[in-house]
Amino acid sequence: MADSPGSEKTKSSSLMDNLLGLLRVRIKRGVNLAVRDVRSSDPYVVVKLGKQKLKTRVIKRDVNPEWNEDLTLSITDPSTPIKLTVYDHDTFSKDDKMGNAEVDIRPYIEALKVDVDGIPNGTTIARVQPCRTNCLSEESAITLVDGKVVQDICLRLRNVECGEVEIQLQWIELPGSKGLS
Repeated sequence: MADSPGSEKTKSSSLMDNLLGLLRVRIKRGVNLAVRDVRSSDPYVVVKLGKQKLKTRVIKRDVNPEWNEDLTLSITDPSTPIKLTVYDHDTFSKDDKMGNAEVDIRPYIEALKVDVDGIPNGTTIARVQPCRTNCLSEESAITLVDGKVVQDICLRLRNVECGEVEIQLQWIELPGSKGLS
């Protein structure tokens, strides 16, 4: 009986031991998304990382939606990619898929380890090139903005005839977490 409160503490501290920090994924906008209804679509984005699943709001009748929504994920393993799927919301039937993409966060995590003291605002720390193994539609810059390392990414959606999604990554340090060092 005396050890049961202690076992709860152990469970929560082990989560913090494995937690590197939080990643804010800003879902900025969709560009030229596929039409899934008569003339348009009602898109929303689902972001998955491991068992975590978050989604944006639905934007009605728009194939170029602007979400500008921040979704926050707990990062324990940087080698696990973020999976992003765009859906068309349907009221009376199953929502249609409008493409998907994966984001490898390892280059961003590596850039976070760079000592940015004395580096001017706006400096590009690293660049990630599009290739067959990623979903980038163009070069992605990891930049220092107002003392924070951010990565702007334009993703080409797979398994669909057209469409891109623009996102931004930003790290959130969490006191008590393992950290990146």
